[in-house]
Amino acid sequence: MKTSLVLTLIGPDRPGLVNAVSRCASECGANWLESRMAHLAGQFAGVVRLEVHAGQVDKLETALQALEGQGLRIAVARGAAGPAASVRKVGLDLVGHDRPGIVRDISAVLARHGVSIESLETACESASMSGEPLFRARAELAVPATLELGPVRLDLEALANELMVDLDFADA
Repeated sequence: MKTSLVLTLIGPDRPGLVNAVSRCASECGANWLESRMAHLAGQFAGVVRLEVHAGQVDKLETALQALEGQGLRIAVARGAAGPAASVRKVGLDLVGHDRPGIVRDISAVLARHGVSIESLETACESASMSGEPLFRARAELAVPATLELGPVRLDLEALANELMVDLDFADA
């Protein structure tokens, strides 16, 4: 029987961090299924999903804990088993002048409607003409299959008008 493990990683960025984690996984027979990694403010941050035989979980966790001596903090969580809820994928793209609270405001609307954020990528960049900070967000959302998108769309559009941002909300 196999077990899914989700790792969160953070530490000062340097060459070889991914290799160290993947070496531990490989030595314990784990399969690297998916990951998201980034360099943020001088730190390496990542999330990794591994699948490993149940009898190797403790060995893998011990090997990963040894990496903390190299400055890499690792948290390990066992993946949930069971049938996934019936959802449909919807994409959300947002672009507008940067200001504090955009992610909070958008995520509050989504949570109020029972919509989960499966992935979220954000960036701040200089606008091409003015050079002012421009905020971009792209999200993949899991919407319950029984939920009508109309009310969610109306709430998001009202918020987009208030925030003065461009927002696209459509089936993925």
